[in-house]
Amino acid sequence: MAGFLSLLRRIYLSVYNWTVFVGWFQVLYLAVKTVRESGHQHVYSAVERPLQLAQTAAILEIFHSLVGLVRSPVSATLPQIASRLYLTWFILWSFPQTQTHILVTSLVISWSITEIIRYSFFGLKEALGFAPSWLLWLRYSTFLLLYPTGISSEVGLIYVALPFIKESEKYCIRMPNKWNFSFDFFYAAILALGIYVPGSPHMYGYMLGQRKKALSKSKKE
Repeated sequence: MAGFLSLLRRIYLSVYNWTVFVGWFQVLYLAVKTVRESGHQHVYSAVERPLQLAQTAAILEIFHSLVGLVRSPVSATLPQIASRLYLTWFILWSFPQTQTHILVTSLVISWSITEIIRYSFFGLKEALGFAPSWLLWLRYSTFLLLYPTGISSEVGLIYVALPFIKESEKYCIRMPNKWNFSFDFFYAAILALGIYVPGSPHMYGYMLGQRKKALSKSKKE
């Protein structure tokens, strides 16, 4: 029974990883194609649907961590997925004024390259039980550049959105109301920017630790 459940787990995770891989590959292809042919102003409109689908599918990874399908701790998985969903839905989709900014291009390319490598690595590990050493190196090395460019793009786009958030008052809850509660999305966005200050170095340090551990283990093998 345990062997059968292990096989089901591997099949499910393999299908999940390769499905999301295809989504991110489409995002990267459309982004690069659009930049070359039409300019960065049109990147978001070209990648919007596959970007939303691929990024939202990552919610399942929180579930994977919670039930023990993968070893990644929820404490590391949740912040990264939450920040990306926030950018995808509550900044880019919610405020179209941000969609033509050049930071969208650097964001999309940073995200998509990172995820293509990550999902292909885990897809091969689940399907075959191993991944080639060069892919292992890419998995644990490309973030050295792509994490800073991705994080910088995220922070920059939240900052760009602030005037539009304030002007529109979208997602704000004003008193009086039956819940006796108020919420200002503008200040929530500023708080989100503040969280990046301690959060980004912490996540980067965690990833450096994972890189050292993974590459050391690979050398021993």
